[in-house]
Amino acid sequence: MVSMAIPKCASRLALLSAFFWQSHVAFGACTIKRAEIPVTMAGTQPLVTARIEDQEVHLLLDSGAFYSTLSSAGARQLNLTVQTGPEGLSMAGIGGTARPFVTRVRSFTLQNTVFKNWQFLVQDNELGSGTVGVLGQDLLGSADAEYDLGTGSMRIVNPGDACGQSSMAYWAGAQPVSELKIIRRQGNGPVEDTITTASVNGIKMRVQFDSGAERSLMTLDAAARAGLTPAGKGVIPGEQYGGFGPHQRRTWIAPVDEFEIGGEKLTNTRLRFGDFQMGDVDMLIGADFFLSHRIYVANRQNKLYFTYSGGPIFNLSTTPVLLSQAGSGHEATSTEPERFPDLTDADAYARRGAALEARQNLKQALVDFNRACELAPGVGQYFRQRGMIHAELGHYSIALADLDQAVSLRPSDLDALVFRARLHHAGSDTAGAQRDLDEADRVAAAQADLRREMGDLYLQLDLLDAAISQFDRWIAAHDGEARIPAVLSDRCWARALKGAELEKALQDCNIALIGDYKSATRLSRRGTVHVRRGDLSNALSDYETALKIDPKDAWSLYGRGIVRRRQGAVEAGDSDIAAAIAVLPSIGDDAVRHGLKE
Repeated sequence: MVSMAIPKCASRLALLSAFFWQSHVAFGACTIKRAEIPVTMAGTQPLVTARIEDQEVHLLLDSGAFYSTLSSAGARQLNLTVQTGPEGLSMAGIGGTARPFVTRVRSFTLQNTVFKNWQFLVQDNELGSGTVGVLGQDLLGSADAEYDLGTGSMRIVNPGDACGQSSMAYWAGAQPVSELKIIRRQGNGPVEDTITTASVNGIKMRVQFDSGAERSLMTLDAAARAGLTPAGKGVIPGEQYGGFGPHQRRTWIAPVDEFEIGGEKLTNTRLRFGDFQMGDVDMLIGADFFLSHRIYVANRQNKLYFTYSGGPIFNLSTTPVLLSQAGSGHEATSTEPERFPDLTDADAYARRGAALEARQNLKQALVDFNRACELAPGVGQYFRQRGMIHAELGHYSIALADLDQAVSLRPSDLDALVFRARLHHAGSDTAGAQRDLDEADRVAAAQADLRREMGDLYLQLDLLDAAISQFDRWIAAHDGEARIPAVLSDRCWARALKGAELEKALQDCNIALIGDYKSATRLSRRGTVHVRRGDLSNALSDYETALKIDPKDAWSLYGRGIVRRRQGAVEAGDSDIAAAIAVLPSIGDDAVRHGLKE
């Protein structure tokens, strides 16, 4: 992220004196003090638990954020007073540029350290996983920072004066260590960017280590310099990607001959790139890389050290990736086995298990969560996390039993209720899914980000009024969010299927298409609204445009069949309907149920 002006924050000296240093480590003449911050992975998002105004919250650990930030919905949930930010202050991210607001909290607690009168920026987007904001470089850059996400830890490190230019990879032993010089931006702020260099297909790239980015990715321009384009050989579309800023960006995944950073080289790998700009940065090194490495950011030295921990690195390749350490003789595949020593407590096992799950090492993750549940049988969160792993492994009955236990131990566990509803739905237990969603609706905060997923599940269950209610509440709490167009499209579809509030449905679909006018799904949904309104000409136009984008879009084929039949082209209409049923056999029954069949 980039800022034009940075609000005043606590001095580094004051921050260092505030930390509760939990351990000391000596190596050679160097002695360091460490403050441990436990990290729990939610997918590839590293989360830390904190307290704001005596309420427990989850924050995204974001080394790429120049300042700690709350979402607008999070600030409302915490009943914070929000003010306009300083003139000239802006935040830039993958989603574009926006002017943030500012709030100040009386008490912000991180582990055993209490920060008084702490200032956060406030911006519109939520980042998912139940987070209310991010922990940024105003705190993470106050000293050295060590990222050990593979074992569920981050450490603020204060090196002693004798450390000088010593290698700070104190854990490495005989392991190969990569060392990089950090490039500092010229600016007026008290925070640090972790920017260095790498190469893709032999082309030098300016990269930023960004733990808040779920995946490593390049800009479109940087990818082109490395010979990668959306139309290139072997390139496939990726999902839309967002972050700070008002927009979602298209991405692609491309085969890459070689990626090199700090002497560590990967060949025959795959990288993601997207249609966005990041100022003078070409690529983000995201949480996928952090999970497979232990990383030390030596801010005093302007250096970065890392070692490879084993396992997949970018996790996009379908074949083993050769990794080598230049000059060291070290070679390993990206599936190199890891060592799993015994840990001391349930939370440590659970955090390592979550990191292993993020890396798709599900069997070993299950071993860790089994141990966590044994050591702390009264903690529902561990059963919920283990249940999710069982579900990924296809052990659905065991997963449901774990989720039952999680809800029994903590009836207000919103994540457990919603995930159990999804499992009930997958098992055709509509009544069970509805019970869980109705209970989740009762316990969820008005601003809860999960209301979007709840709306989606109600929609899949054909409970259209309940779906619309969830979408209404999510939209009201997330005004200005980059995901608003996608949720408007979902609400449009619920109204289209219901055949009610069609003008509102049309308005929702129109706005959704401004957000992504090349979406076959959004065009098809608007086409169905036009059918409901009797506007066959515009319906046909939307369906045909959608089919140019995706010739096998079932609802567009079926909708065009309805329109053609109503216009008298019965044979062509029947052909479209048959083609739709071939793609999605249930579509005929779905259409009849919603009154859309001739």
